[in-house]
Amino acid sequence: MSDASIQTNTDTREAGFGDYFALLKPRVMSLVVFTAFVGLLVAPVGVNPVIGLASILFIAVGGGASGALNMWWDADIDRKMRRTQSRPIPSGKVAEGEAFAIGMTLSAMAVVMLGLAANLVAAALLAFTIFFYVVIYTMWLKRWTPQNIVIGGAAGAFPPMIGWAVATGGISIESVLMFALTFAWTPPHFWALALFTKGDYANAGVPMLTVTHGRRATRAHILGYSLVLAVVAIALGLTSIGGPVYMVVALILNGMFIKGAWDVFRRDDVASDADKHKAERRLFKLSLAYLFLHYGALLVEASLKPFGLGGWG
Repeated sequence: MSDASIQTNTDTREAGFGDYFALLKPRVMSLVVFTAFVGLLVAPVGVNPVIGLASILFIAVGGGASGALNMWWDADIDRKMRRTQSRPIPSGKVAEGEAFAIGMTLSAMAVVMLGLAANLVAAALLAFTIFFYVVIYTMWLKRWTPQNIVIGGAAGAFPPMIGWAVATGGISIESVLMFALTFAWTPPHFWALALFTKGDYANAGVPMLTVTHGRRATRAHILGYSLVLAVVAIALGLTSIGGPVYMVVALILNGMFIKGAWDVFRRDDVASDADKHKAERRLFKLSLAYLFLHYGALLVEASLKPFGLGGWG
C-alpha cells in the first residue's frame, strides 16, 4: 500500500481531543513526569507544593512538545511502520504543519514558564532536552547511525536532572547518576523491542542496530549495556538518595535483567524465530518495570528519611 493510499483511506474525520493528546506521546510523557517527579522529591531541598506541581506540569508540556515535533519530522517513516501508522499524522487526523505549530508553541511556553516558576537552570535543562530530542536525535541521529538510540537516549534521561534542578537550582552526582540510569537502560530496552520488530525498521529505512549489524550483534550489545546498567544502578544506591531498600531492589532487578540479557545473547536466530522471540519479549517486559521500580525505591527511601529509617544513616 502506498503512502498516498494510507493517507486517503484513513483521513475520514476531523481530529478530536484524543488525537491531539496522542500527538504528545502520552506514554513517553508519563515516564518524563514520573522520573522528573522523583528527581524533585528525593532532592535534599524542599519545594513549595504549588511551585513543584507547576514545574512538573511544565516539564510534562515540554516532553509532550518534543513528541509532537518528533511526529512532525518522522511522519514519512511513521506511515511505513505498522506500529506507527495509526498515529495522528500518518492516519490523516492532524496535519504536519499543525503538529509543528503545536510543538513549537508548547516548547516555548514550557521553557519560559518553568524558568518563571522554578529557576533558569531547570529551564535551560528543559530547553536543551527538547533540542536534543528533536534536533540531535530525531533529525540527525535516528536516520544516520545504528547508535541512534544510544546517544538519543540522553533526551529521555534528563527529566530527573530537571526535577532535581527545580529543587536545588543545580546539578549533583545524584542527579547525574539518575540521568545515567535512564541513559544506560534505554539501549537494551529498545533493542529488545527491535529484535522482534526488525521488519518495521527495515521497511522504514531506519538504521536500527538489528538492521545494520544483525541480531547477533544486537544481542551482544544488549548484554554489554545490561552490565553497564547494573553498575550504574548500584552506584546510585551508594549515594545520599540510596539506601538498603533501594539496594535490595537494585540487586534483585539487575540480577534478573542480566539473566534476561544472557538468555537473549545465547540464542540463535532460528530458535528465536521458532518460538516467536520469547526471551526477547520477556526482557522487554522486564525493562518496562525496571525504571519504575528503581525510581519507586528511591521514593521509598526519601519517604523513610523523616523517620530516621531511610538512607544509610
